[in-house]
Amino acid sequence: MDFTPAEEQTAAQGLAARIFRDLSTHERLVAAGTGTDPELWKELCTAGLTAAVEEVGLLGLVLLLEEQGRVTAQVPFASSCVYGLLAVAEHGTDEQRERLLPALRDGTEVAAGAFPARGGIRADGEGRVSGSVPYVPWLRDASLVLVADAEHRLWIVRTDGPGVATEPVETTAPWSAARLVLNGAPGERLGGAGAHEEGRAEATPAYEAVRAREDVRAYEEVLAVSRIAFAGLQAGVCAGSLALAVAHTNTREQFGRPLSTKQAVLMRAADAHMDTEAIRVTAYEAAWRRDTGLPYRRQALTAAWWASEAGKRVVHAGQHLHGGTGADLDHPVHRHFLWGRQLDAHLGCGSEVLQELGELLAPAEEPVRAAATEEGAE
Repeated sequence: MDFTPAEEQTAAQGLAARIFRDLSTHERLVAAGTGTDPELWKELCTAGLTAAVEEVGLLGLVLLLEEQGRVTAQVPFASSCVYGLLAVAEHGTDEQRERLLPALRDGTEVAAGAFPARGGIRADGEGRVSGSVPYVPWLRDASLVLVADAEHRLWIVRTDGPGVATEPVETTAPWSAARLVLNGAPGERLGGAGAHEEGRAEATPAYEAVRAREDVRAYEEVLAVSRIAFAGLQAGVCAGSLALAVAHTNTREQFGRPLSTKQAVLMRAADAHMDTEAIRVTAYEAAWRRDTGLPYRRQALTAAWWASEAGKRVVHAGQHLHGGTGADLDHPVHRHFLWGRQLDAHLGCGSEVLQELGELLAPAEEPVRAAATEEGAE
């Protein structure tokens, strides 16, 4: 394994770091409130960073999202890249790529994702989608939303289309979220209705079975990519929180000595550093495996678990190390705390992710247990 960024990935990360640092100041974030910063989004797209994601791969996207997380920049970067750009590029038809990708690259179209699949979302035989999703991050900014139905089929739905209603929702983090309500909304199936056998007179049971398997595969891949991307975002959030805590404890004095000289403070910061590195390296590994064509679902779940469990610990530590200052709702470290908790919930919470990982690993272990049981019986 080699997670060393390629030259183009390093260049994109450096450019992203400069733009995020220059435009996501504390004052601008306060002014943005709970909404997106349109000037920052325009600058990112003009610099070509959204379009560059196809070239730098998922590992490159993770590096870019780390920089966003460091300053908790309020733009739909992860959402539009994962549920729009990468989903269409990887699973769309040639016609869908030609029609949708240019606007997603330049940021004139923004995508959100109604993930994971929920049993209440249904689609009929004519592609009309109905149901509701309690909250979708960055839906208020989105012109397109990728909806996963109960059968794990993926539908592209225009947010300004008929049968679509959105209701603003305020979450822990300011992610321009909204509730999505669909009532027979026209959906465009990602990959097309007949992507593999165009012109076929009728869909045979064998064809439908193949298509169902491909629908599930596409859904699982988009979900895995989203987990890796949001784990990368969490790595940045934690790194930013820890940097603020280090700066505070190095300058804040108690009894004439900086707080950073206290052993308890040093140990807490060291634990937070190790947790942050664990989030980063597991996200890097999962992204690298995806980019090199290796299986990566287990690694995506591992990265999501670390981002959820360890991320929660890090942002709590960051706030705690600020003492009473960390309880100030207007202090920058509190914003990192809110983002870290929101990402924990968005990734599914550690126990849920761990259960899914266990279920994914269980089939490989069952023959071993069965063989051991038979051997013991003999």
